[in-house]
Amino acid sequence: QVQLVESGGGLVQPGGSLRLSCTASGGIFSINAMGWYRQAPGKQRESVAAITGAASPNYADSVKGRFTISRDNAKNTVFLQMNSLKPEDTAVYYCNVAYRLPGSYRQFDVWGQGTQVTVAS
Repeated sequence: QVQLVESGGGLVQPGGSLRLSCTASGGIFSINAMGWYRQAPGKQRESVAAITGAASPNYADSVKGRFTISRDNAKNTVFLQMNSLKPEDTAVYYCNVAYRLPGSYRQFDVWGQGTQVTVAS
């Protein structure tokens, strides 16, 4: 069973930077897409950034120009570089991976445990 392990959250001052990482492991699988979501207190979970194959990444309008998603295919790892952080970026950030098992077209989704990002002075 595929599992995700996230790291990199923490407390940072406004204008600062953080880098999140998420590694998928657990058997043989093929990754279709990797992405980051976030959920602030009292709000719904929202998509932050996603990357699929060789296509250009997608970003939420609120993070364009400040966040960069990238992946290391050899390590099944996705990163989220967050620059110029704002207090409104405060949330629990979740990694999501869509994958297939060998010989199957069925797609599965798995979520990371979440990592807290707090932007405050």
